[in-house]
Amino acid sequence: MTELLDEALSIEMATRIKSNRKNCFDNACKAALATEGAIYVQGFLAVPGVPYKPIEYSWIELDERIVDPTFPHLGFIAQDIHYFPVQRFSVKKLKAILEESKEDYPEDDPLPIYGNQPYEYYGDLMLGGSDYQNAYDLAAAKCRELNQPKKQDAN
Repeated sequence: MTELLDEALSIEMATRIKSNRKNCFDNACKAALATEGAIYVQGFLAVPGVPYKPIEYSWIELDERIVDPTFPHLGFIAQDIHYFPVQRFSVKKLKAILEESKEDYPEDDPLPIYGNQPYEYYGDLMLGGSDYQNAYDLAAAKCRELNQPKKQDAN
């Protein structure tokens, strides 16, 4: 991943949009709508420890930096968080998808945004094509790397 998490801007954004720890998709959507030039991103997060597997997640990108309005609620340092993007949407496209979702499925939450059908991956995570599976596999490998048992020194 070439983009770096901008901790300061992530914390500032979290405060500005009054982010919550329970819904990264809503947080990222609010942040994207409130930030000129932002790109809304969905993908997976890999962190050390629980849950020991990739987390379905969303953030924004701004000038090749990751801005994560949920970051202050995660309880990890920036160096321990690894982002694996799958889908990127401009604010214009995000607004169009949200409007269409409200019209077609008014009782359902429009986020996360699912990939185009037919879906190639039917799991407990976002539905999408092979790009989702590829990102998930990369995130899963990173989770395994981050959670390997520590070898004890033999003295």
